[in-house]
Amino acid sequence: MASDFDALCIDSARLMDRLMSLAEVSPIAGGGNCRLALTDADRDGRDLVVSWMRDLNMDISIDAVGNIIACWNVGSGAPVMTGSHIDTVRTGGKFDGNYGVLAGLEVVETCQRNGYIPSRPLAVGIFTDEEGARFAPDMLGSLVYVGGMTTEEALDITAIDGPRLGDELVRIGYAGSAPCPGPVPHSFVELHIEQGPLLEANNVRIGAVTGVQGISWQEVTVVGQSNHAGTTPMSLRHDPTYVAAEIAVFLRQLSARFGDHQVCTVGKMDVFPNLINVVAARVTLTLDVRNTDENLLQQAEHEIAEFLEKIAIAEGVTITTKKLARFEPVVFDPRVIDIIESIAKQQSNTVERMPSGAGHDAQMLARVCPSAMIFVPSVNGISHNPAEHTDTEDLVAGANILLHTMLTLCATDLGRSR
Repeated sequence: MASDFDALCIDSARLMDRLMSLAEVSPIAGGGNCRLALTDADRDGRDLVVSWMRDLNMDISIDAVGNIIACWNVGSGAPVMTGSHIDTVRTGGKFDGNYGVLAGLEVVETCQRNGYIPSRPLAVGIFTDEEGARFAPDMLGSLVYVGGMTTEEALDITAIDGPRLGDELVRIGYAGSAPCPGPVPHSFVELHIEQGPLLEANNVRIGAVTGVQGISWQEVTVVGQSNHAGTTPMSLRHDPTYVAAEIAVFLRQLSARFGDHQVCTVGKMDVFPNLINVVAARVTLTLDVRNTDENLLQQAEHEIAEFLEKIAIAEGVTITTKKLARFEPVVFDPRVIDIIESIAKQQSNTVERMPSGAGHDAQMLARVCPSAMIFVPSVNGISHNPAEHTDTEDLVAGANILLHTMLTLCATDLGRSR
């Protein structure tokens, strides 16, 4: 059986066909996708992937926040789980999240077609609203799955376009009955495109991901005094747009001071009344602050708070803040990382240990079971963009590593905790 195991290999054409078929759901100009969580487009994508799960005779459960868990119930014990998400940002690509889900199905189908029965069940998850682009916070579905947020709290979250999450789940037909938190897997491995430039820059094919940096999201509202753009002297203005610009500059300067592992982004800014000849009355902006070091992340948050207080006084404006999401850095299980690295090398791939700059569902699963991630390169480091691309050879290599990692984990006693 060892030789049969070593010879197992995913079907590259089948994997790519599913990826391209899912990409045909809600396409946008430039080759990308727009499937914001719990929209009609998300429903259509879910329907397609669930049909493939049914084709593989997997047992499908849908929980109270719409997470979809498909399990191939062979062997015994808790399943080895993989998965990711199929929701996208408004201008998303073909591979972010989708690749991890569909590679998981390919693992199951490869085993089935080759008559290989693992010693444990294999599960593939689609987690709701991983992007957080429509309902904050990001990784919402996996957070609820592991008990980090109550179902009731999640269902009552309001989308950026107005509807309540629970109502949207009902509307699209994915308000399930399976309880949250969900069953704890034996282990969890997520396959994903890197969404950054490091693997390509270092000419490395596989990233064995060591952890995920901490994330701090907040919404800042600056209220000033609306006035005439031509008659109001600069010295008498209380201009929230100027203050918002200064906040963005401060974040850029803070990142430079803190070094490479500190990143800060002002990703969204709304100006009211948003007229060319009017000093604005109000500006709302979002701050995305990340670091691999929790102490440094806290220091950055403290300095930002101090700056907001000082500039509000200096410019005569009122500043309020609202926390949208806050996750500490996550360290993945070293035993799972070792397995990924070893298998990548056995399959003649270059491999590098690296942290993830983006948030992922695996960081939530790491709260309850041994977890880690596999990265493949993103061409030019581009993601959350229709131009997002990963070469087919890299996608196939990552899927084969996922296959052998999951089957190795089936035969590995990891105990209850790290």
